Amino acid sequence: MLEPEVESRPWEEQLALDDASYRDQISYLLERSAFYRTKFGDAGIGSPAEAGGLGDIARLPLTEKAEVKATATAEHPIGAHLCVERAEIARIYSTSGTTGTPSYIPLTKGDLDNWVTGSARSYAASGVQAGERIVSTYNAGPFVAGAALDAFERIGLSHIPVGTGNTERLMLAIELLDPETAVLTPSYAAYLLEWAAERGKDLRGSSVQRVLVAGEPGGGEPAFRTKLEEGWGATVTEAMGIGDIGASLWGECEEQNGMHLGARGFVHAELIDPESGDAREISDGATGELVLSHLRHRAAPLIRFRTRDHVELRTGQCPCGRTSPRVRCIGRTDDMLIVRGVNVFPSAVREVVNAFAPRVSGHILVRPRDPGVKQEPPLPVAVELAENATPDEELARAIGERLRSTLVVQAHVELVPWGSLQRSEYKSKLVER
Repeated sequence: MLEPEVESRPWEEQLALDDASYRDQISYLLERSAFYRTKFGDAGIGSPAEAGGLGDIARLPLTEKAEVKATATAEHPIGAHLCVERAEIARIYSTSGTTGTPSYIPLTKGDLDNWVTGSARSYAASGVQAGERIVSTYNAGPFVAGAALDAFERIGLSHIPVGTGNTERLMLAIELLDPETAVLTPSYAAYLLEWAAERGKDLRGSSVQRVLVAGEPGGGEPAFRTKLEEGWGATVTEAMGIGDIGASLWGECEEQNGMHLGARGFVHAELIDPESGDAREISDGATGELVLSHLRHRAAPLIRFRTRDHVELRTGQCPCGRTSPRVRCIGRTDDMLIVRGVNVFPSAVREVVNAFAPRVSGHILVRPRDPGVKQEPPLPVAVELAENATPDEELARAIGERLRSTLVVQAHVELVPWGSLQRSEYKSKLVER
């Protein structure tokens, strides 16, 4: 553990500390945040006493990313939730802005230090050790993931940044510099298996002993993880962050049974029903949408922020000694489709299909017929065949039956030739409308 005193602290003790931090955070917001003064006021909460403590957090309204972004103007590009003066901001990250103007995420010096601390705990959980070499593949400079890369120095690792889309450079760095660890998206880790095989390169024989995946769901899917581990000859663990809240908030330990909250003390996690917004109990095996609140943030804190990540919780004791709850990300609730009342995550479809390897490549594409979330069966799913495989009606039928029995969804499975579905050196596209 990077910080044993913190990471092994009994969870009830952590919650007691977090309650004090939360009450201070609410007072701070009511004093400094125009956004939350209005939002809390509309909910009938005008004072810290009316907000209560951490056990009363469900009294407060949920925060949507769109409503925060709607308060940003040309004069105030960060938004009405900004709580500090210009001179107090040490760094401003941005989102990619693929759907319009980027969102800007300011940090004070203390906020940035907390982000790096939480990320360092999360990545250290994987088993990386000071003095080892780690190669990273994120073009993270302008984006929140940049703070996660700062965590490698905090751990004491020798960092080799390569960036996205430089596969030749990445493989050369692995061959010549012998890093023990590689950090990639799950999609890129899978892409490299094919890339290496086509060129006769032996990933299993490389120096890489650990593959740390983040940036999208998938690293926790058993069949997909097995594929990566066998192809790389390395242990695969995952990490997860939420741009508006923090980089690499969660990180998986060597037990590989869910991601621990590395940002404990800085962030409080809840679970809600994604449709009703009602709180769900934090218990072993519980599922729902992850909701996060800042506890000790200064620049632009967020309370009860909807992440849109659908997760499963693990609360039992972990042999590693860390005491925080763990999560496994099932998929994004905004990618979810509903087929005759059944929630279907594209990543779950991929997990079912991967069980049919080596007859399939593992690449899938869900092609909804109807606009919106609700779909009529059968759900069209393109499944890519393995290299040199030929279409087989019996295989398509077997995959369809497995999808029905596992996910309770009727699907029309179309087998498509090897190489016909797009590969990615960053994140995979699993849905095409």
